[in-house]
Amino acid sequence: MMPLVYAEKGEPQIIKKIGGSPETRKHLEDLGFHVGGEASVVSTLGENLIVKVKESRVAVSDELAKKIFV
Repeated sequence: MMPLVYAEKGEPQIIKKIGGSPETRKHLEDLGFHVGGEASVVSTLGENLIVKVKESRVAVSDELAKKIFV
């Protein structure tokens, strides 16, 4: 298990755990990140990651991506 920020670009990953405070977990769930769901890193833009999750692309900060474990 590793943080999403270290995942290889373009490789679909299964989300195994979402860490952080309850507010952070709720925010990530609102964006579409759920345990058991699939996410893949599309690209990195500075300290942000563009992530494909549930047929859409979402930008998440490096800090948030470290709380998503795949």
